[in-house]
Order: sequence, then structure tokens, then C-alpha cells
Amino acid sequence: MFTAIYRSFPRIHAWIASPVSINAPHSPYVHATSCSRAARGHRGARCGPSAAKAAFWDRIAPKYATDPIADMAGYRHTLQRVQAMLRPEHHVLELGCGTGITALQLAPLTRRYVATDVSSQMIAIAHARHAQQPTPALSFAVADAETHGFGQGLYDAVLAFNLLHLASDLELVLRVAAQALRPGGLLISKTPCIAEMNPLIGHVAVPLMRLVGQAPALKCLHEHQLQAAMAKQGLAVVISERHGTQRKDIRAFLVARKAD
Repeated sequence: MFTAIYRSFPRIHAWIASPVSINAPHSPYVHATSCSRAARGHRGARCGPSAAKAAFWDRIAPKYATDPIADMAGYRHTLQRVQAMLRPEHHVLELGCGTGITALQLAPLTRRYVATDVSSQMIAIAHARHAQQPTPALSFAVADAETHGFGQGLYDAVLAFNLLHLASDLELVLRVAAQALRPGGLLISKTPCIAEMNPLIGHVAVPLMRLVGQAPALKCLHEHQLQAAMAKQGLAVVISERHGTQRKDIRAFLVARKAD
């Protein structure tokens, strides 16, 4: 059994982290970055779980940046759905933007797009890609939704792709997202629902992967848990879809609206 689990590590890692490299040009990796002016006020000292999260993602950032997307069809479907929801006048906040591939594709459709991630190394790679593909509306910042605030009612949309299952405090992250949204704004999320996949993933494979430094802390969630957590923060789910196209890859695409 353990041999089979070990051999499945790459597939499980794709469910957990969903690397986002789309044949992107190789960029020089730098070791530090500052927040962009648009989000500099959200910076804060890292401590405790936030520091541990940052350390994990900093360490895997170079590999994450070059690994291919495991489910390209599912990714493209999600991208198309989100593109149809964004407007030229929109101010958008992305939580957990990784190396910025999605932000670079969505930002041109908006007036202002602030992309954030807990990992300074991820953001460094995102800055390098941004320099090769200048997008005036886009800015990147190092920020963790569990330790930072993003203001009150500043954004028309908050995006959280492959992020919510990684939150140590899901309620806090959703509260921060709800606060950042304007009345009527949308939280657009995509989350692997690991609890609806093979139960060995959450109870055996992930703990083993964490022991060898191959997985971060995460939650094994059902979609109904995500919807309930959103409702608790005044976010009503208006779209519920499944965007994983591979066998047993269950990813809930949820769009939740903040009350007017």
C-alpha cells in the first residue's frame, strides 16, 4: 500500500497545489521582493503558521513555476468562466496568486488587479514574468490573507484559486475576502474537495507527504462545507460547478455574491 501511495505523490501534489506553468518563458529568480505600491499597506510581519506556509512555498517556488498544469482542460474552462465575469471597470484582488500566470491573463480585462501571495519567492517570479509581459493594471504583493487586511469594500471581485483548502483558518480568510468586497461583489473560487476523493489522500497520503516535506498543511473539505463557510460570512453562492476534468479530481468552482 505504501509503495502505491508513494508512486501517487506527483498526482496528489497536483491536487494539493495545482502548479501553474503554461510553457512560460524561464525567468531569472531573485531572492527578495517588495510589495507593490498598490498593496504596500497590507504588509506585516510573518510569524507562526504564516511563516511556516511562506517557507514551504518559498522552497518549492522554482519547481512550481516550471511544472505543467495537471488538468489543462479544467484550468482553461475555469479561466474562460472567470474572463466572462470580469469587466473593464472592475477592481480585482487575487489571493494566493502563485507565480502570477493567471493574473497576467486576467488583469488586462480589468481596471486594477492586485495579485497577492504569502511566498516572496512566488512573487519574485511573478514580478519577473510581469516585466516580460507588462500589464499596467496589474500589481503584485507579498501578503497572507490570514495575517493581512485588504481594506473595506474596495474590490468588485476577490479571486481564490486552489487556496481555500490551504487556509489554516478558513473562516478568517473568507471574512477578509467578504470585507474586501464591495456590496454586490463576487468571491470567485476553485477548490479541490479532497474529502470527496479517495479517503486515503487526506488520512494517509497527505500526512506522509508532510513528513517528507512534500505537502503543506491543508483541509480535506466537502463542497457543502465551503458553501456553509461562505454563507456564514454573508456570501451567497450563485454558481456551483465542478471544473476538474480528470478522474476523481473534484474541484468545486464556486461564485458567491456579497449582499447589496
